[in-house]
Amino acid sequence: MIEVAGLQKRFGDNTVLRSIDLRVARGEVVALIGPSGSGKSTLLRCLNLLVVPDGGTVRMGERRFDFGGGDALPGTGALAKFRATTGMVFQQFNLFPHRTALQNVMEGPLTVRRMAKPQAEALARELLDKVGLSDKAEQYPSRLSGGQKQRVAIARALAMQPEMMLFDEATSALDPELVGEVLGVMQSLAAEGMTMVIVTHEIAFAREVADRVVFLRDGVIVEDGPARQVIDTPRQDATRAFLSHFHRQREG
Repeated sequence: MIEVAGLQKRFGDNTVLRSIDLRVARGEVVALIGPSGSGKSTLLRCLNLLVVPDGGTVRMGERRFDFGGGDALPGTGALAKFRATTGMVFQQFNLFPHRTALQNVMEGPLTVRRMAKPQAEALARELLDKVGLSDKAEQYPSRLSGGQKQRVAIARALAMQPEMMLFDEATSALDPELVGEVLGVMQSLAAEGMTMVIVTHEIAFAREVADRVVFLRDGVIVEDGPARQVIDTPRQDATRAFLSHFHRQREG
């Protein structure tokens, strides 16, 4: 479903990704963990070309891009069509403040997929129900909690009926008591077989929900393996050091 080979990214003199190789199978859930600045979010954004790599290849489904051989990015319309196959949820919710939750979820199907309004509304109501917000359909974002806004953002991404979902620290902007409701929606998606790549600091969630955990540091994949094996018995010293705080919490 996703295949990355030799991926590189620099911002000025700062090399953020150093020859990353990563494969994600259809229906697999992969969690990216690591310290701040390790390249996790940049890697995620390279997958749907929000950030353009400086080298390597990216394949998402049937679409392949070579950034070493001089391939040009597709035009704006083709790029939007490519990104529509990949739902992305960010730290910040980025909802339209002047539109209700229902209207926010309908926007993509109406404007990008050219869906008829009755069908778009039916789909949006179904997805709001899926994320537990059917009773908030007519509310504006200013009347919603952070957790509710993020669940609307997930419903909005799902409204494009993507082949895979990317989550970039989807709970990091939330108050601790609201994190669980968003993780619950993500866990349900995983159980339904959605292909997902998740950047997260929620180590317990990664351990329980992900099929694999990938640990990055300084733009390099240090460790990649089954979620519980990487988290419970990491093989690399750097992974053990990073997870030591989490293990102390569990033991306490």
